Amino acid sequence: MTMKYTDDHEWVNVDGDTATFGITNHAQEQLGELVYVELPAVGAQLTKGGDAAVVESVKAASDVYSPLTGEVVAVNDALEGEPTKVNEAPEGDGWLVKIKLSDTGELDGMMDADAYQKLVG
Repeated sequence: MTMKYTDDHEWVNVDGDTATFGITNHAQEQLGELVYVELPAVGAQLTKGGDAAVVESVKAASDVYSPLTGEVVAVNDALEGEPTKVNEAPEGDGWLVKIKLSDTGELDGMMDADAYQKLVG
């Protein structure tokens, strides 16, 4: 599996032609405790850079952009009742969406963990 990051503070974990993504630990720290998560429907088509989800905290609501293009094959339904899972494990059990990738070449411009740490430094 390959973990990549965007400068919009999303992480992506790729396994074959499926990518799981969510918001980074840095992003959830900036937002504070999440109170609501809106996820796309399974079967929806996401476009790289387009709206994918909404996370809402006690501080603000924030759009989550799709880091890659593809079809939604799963969403983290557990977040509906427990949005704080994103705060507890943003790069684990707090994942948001799984998509079947349309173009694995889109991964080429993404950051690795070291580059992302320098960004948020």
